[in-house]
Amino acid sequence: MVEAKLHYNYDLLIMFVVLMSMVSNGSSSVGVNWGTMATHQLPPDKVVKMLKENGFGKVKLFEADEKILGALIGSDIEVMLAIPNFMLQKMSEDPGAAASWVDVNVTSYSYNGGVNIKYVAVGNEPFLRSYNQSFLHLTLPALKNIQEALNRAGLGSQIKATVPFNADIYNSPDSNPVPSAGDFRPEIRDLTIEIIQYLHSNDAPFTVNIYPFLSLYGNDYFPVDFAFFDGSNKPVKDGNNLYTNVFDANFDTLVWSLSKAGYPDMKIIIGEVGWPTDGDKTATVDNAKRFNQGLLPHVLSGNGTPIRKGVIDVYLFSLIDENTKSIAPGCFERHWGIFEFDGKPKYELDLSGMQKDKGLVAVEGVQYMLKRWCVLNPHAHNLEDLAKNIDYACSLSDCTALGYGSSCNHLSVKGNASYAFNMYYQVKSQQTWDCDFDGLAMLTDKDPSDDQCQFPVMIAYGSSIVLPGKILSIILAILEGCIVFLLLVS
Repeated sequence: MVEAKLHYNYDLLIMFVVLMSMVSNGSSSVGVNWGTMATHQLPPDKVVKMLKENGFGKVKLFEADEKILGALIGSDIEVMLAIPNFMLQKMSEDPGAAASWVDVNVTSYSYNGGVNIKYVAVGNEPFLRSYNQSFLHLTLPALKNIQEALNRAGLGSQIKATVPFNADIYNSPDSNPVPSAGDFRPEIRDLTIEIIQYLHSNDAPFTVNIYPFLSLYGNDYFPVDFAFFDGSNKPVKDGNNLYTNVFDANFDTLVWSLSKAGYPDMKIIIGEVGWPTDGDKTATVDNAKRFNQGLLPHVLSGNGTPIRKGVIDVYLFSLIDENTKSIAPGCFERHWGIFEFDGKPKYELDLSGMQKDKGLVAVEGVQYMLKRWCVLNPHAHNLEDLAKNIDYACSLSDCTALGYGSSCNHLSVKGNASYAFNMYYQVKSQQTWDCDFDGLAMLTDKDPSDDQCQFPVMIAYGSSIVLPGKILSIILAILEGCIVFLLLVS
């Protein structure tokens, strides 16, 4: 009995030491990606307050937004600050431009009590196949110029430049699809290893974005349970290692790839990982909750993966829904947020990884426009131009919730029209003249939402942002079948 008690106390001591080490190095806090591709944005100071209240210790930004950086001053939230891909050519060719960017966006905030910038992300998934090698030979020179600018500013020891890669830069052959067979893609292997060598020489991490959702989305035969963390009926065996989820298998494929390149102990950061809640049959609130509630205890426990033990550093994707993101990859792209567009949490999530049913704190003090919706006029009889008007409304707003398998896919043709008209009306900040559509629309104070499909009322502050590729991305999405208004002519 005494021996058992001593053993129990010893186990508690070990657990305490592990937990304290996690706290001391800051690795136990969860990060989150904060994107801003939305027509109406929440005030940054309110979002930062929400981040702190929920216990997010790290945030990743996709650009140097002056208002967001200003709101982060004094918060002590660790920041990964990104340089967009369109700036890579300038940064790669002109060290002076890199130095100027660092001076304006990093040095000016890096004072005692300022912004806790920890990393600079040079580009975002620059080796993605769909970019057709546009950024291949720009990434390493840009990385070097940014890091050297940080060094010259006296910040190199505390702020590291890294490159967030997509997980498609490595894979295992179809003939042997196990992690230990993994390696970097042959056509980019040498260049990738050059970047790894530079990162390693600077004690900087390798950053990768892993999306189990995309494994399921892109393959109807992919085993559903293998995308989650609550067990698998058919684990994948790789030598003596068993894999019960695709996240671990993907992560260890990277570890094997790094080992074959000569860097088995390279620090790895997961720059993006998450699950969308709409825009596809598997993009649901229940699945997103299931995935993230399994992910967090898994990465924070210290158990790691079969071949890499320890806490895994992750940034959840994403914080808030973004209604102007490109939907060329799929309608789900605008629905990755843990929070709705207005800062309301979509589901319970315990960020500590303790697997408790714990509610998230919403953004406080959100102001809304009038409770007013634009819908199809029930007395309209000439519907000849209805399809044309719906197309127009959706081309300038967000109708992804109407796509196949999405939350509003069950609506009737008239319901589709009302949803499209309202989305346009809300995005246009409820201007009366934006609810006409050749006399087919009318205003109502009766909420047309149902249990599954929400007709939103827009938040009352923010400015409309029309991004250069927005119209093209919507056209692509229509061609890919994301918006299903062909039903109108059947």
